[in-house]
Amino acid sequence: MRALTQIFAILPLCAAALAQSGAEWPVYHGAPSSWHHSSLARITTANVKNLELKWVWQAQSLEKFEATPLVVNGVMYLTEAPNNIVALDPATGREYWVYEHPLPEVTYPCCGKVNRGVSLHDGMLYMGTLDMKLVAVNAATGKKAWETVVGDYRKGYALTHAPMIVNGLVMVGTAGGELGIRGFIAAYDARTGKEVWRFKTIPEPGEPGNETWGGDSWKHGGGSVWLTGSYDPVLNLAYWGIGNPGPDWNPSVRPGDNLYSDCVVALDPATGKMKWHFQFTPHDEWDWDAVQTPVLLDAVWKGSPRKLMLWANRNGFYYVFDRATGEFLHGSPFVKQNWAERLDAKGRPVKAPGRGPSAQGTLTYPGVQGGTNWFAPSYSPVTKHFYLSVWDDYSSLYFSWDQPYEQGKWYSGGGVKSDVASTRRERFHRRGPASGYGAIRALRWDTGEKVWEYKMTDVSESGLLTTASNVLFSGNREGHFFALDAATGALLWRVYLGGQGAASPITYSIAGKQYVSVANGHSMFTFALREDGK
Repeated sequence: MRALTQIFAILPLCAAALAQSGAEWPVYHGAPSSWHHSSLARITTANVKNLELKWVWQAQSLEKFEATPLVVNGVMYLTEAPNNIVALDPATGREYWVYEHPLPEVTYPCCGKVNRGVSLHDGMLYMGTLDMKLVAVNAATGKKAWETVVGDYRKGYALTHAPMIVNGLVMVGTAGGELGIRGFIAAYDARTGKEVWRFKTIPEPGEPGNETWGGDSWKHGGGSVWLTGSYDPVLNLAYWGIGNPGPDWNPSVRPGDNLYSDCVVALDPATGKMKWHFQFTPHDEWDWDAVQTPVLLDAVWKGSPRKLMLWANRNGFYYVFDRATGEFLHGSPFVKQNWAERLDAKGRPVKAPGRGPSAQGTLTYPGVQGGTNWFAPSYSPVTKHFYLSVWDDYSSLYFSWDQPYEQGKWYSGGGVKSDVASTRRERFHRRGPASGYGAIRALRWDTGEKVWEYKMTDVSESGLLTTASNVLFSGNREGHFFALDAATGALLWRVYLGGQGAASPITYSIAGKQYVSVANGHSMFTFALREDGK
């Protein structure tokens, strides 16, 4: 403990320089623009084959390990499911301290007792909990400074993502859409935990958007938030993806477009006021949450410089927006889909008839997990490609039935059957030749056209990381962690870790040595070049 306190006394002076050099991983997505890209280049396409395991930290929990760690001021911070925070030496894996948050025994939302990470601001760590607390912990000592109640977990609400911190405000959004919640995003004073504002993702009567809900269906309309958004400091806008409407597969009980489900919303982080929104899947019938990562890019679009947003959506379409105004600029499918005939001039889908859920089951592409999902994509300024994990040629049978709402219970209004197994273990019993495939795919950022793909035996739930030296890191459900050439997709290196990869890798530098860390199974694995590696 004393050693960690001394580190905090010395290293803050170097923090800005470290972050700028790429030596740190200071926020969940690596940077507010959410590129999942690093400027580090010591590990190259030529020497990545010389990576070796440097240390492993094993979680005490057997819950899903979906955490993306932070590395700041020479310390790694990660969450151990359900709601513990751990501080480690990022060069050796030595444990400094553990903060344990006790939880009541209740039913928690989809999917498992997970937490994806913490946020750091002014020497304090912030974590949302499954029992709807926002907790502030001293980063040097692991001692709790304060906690505040965000909502009622007994009604199905939970917090699972890493908070977003902007100008001293800590923003969090609620999970629990499959339990009939009505979602929201709220901001809290980082010093005191006092609530500053609340944006309701499912508007109530008298608020704009409520007219898109028939009757009282808005009361249990879903609209979860379970992935950290992105932030533009110049426009001063925070971008958040909103989950599906509820009930998932019985859309007849909620006539209308069901705003702001399946939307990206641009919020003023000081007030919570919405500047613009875009709905990817109006009146969603398939559970295609818009909880993917908004990737922010400044580039020339049709001859003019624009502030852009790139978004690969669960519904199978790839989008480009003007992030200042929300103007739709481009949309095209990146996987096989049959639910929409096309997107119109404003990006609204023209739905194909007869593809919604039914009592007998309706076969629809993509399947319920979508063309991609919450796992992080990456943008490389070197190749100028957009990279993502895809589930292609993959369908589900969607069923619908009547189901009344009961507090704290599953509220889906239907079910699904898929050829692609929902777990790695199930894959060995169910997978067939017509069940689709998983791949890492590179797209042209401006058109969404496929540049290359790396196919896998199974699908992947792992996020991606690219580096300035054209190395792309990812993992898969088969248990592999691997590196590809970001320019060509060629496999450069692979190691079997044994567990399922369901998190995003990160890279950082300590004393001039570049490390790569990733959660796999129930452990955090960290690699670096051999001492003689070139």
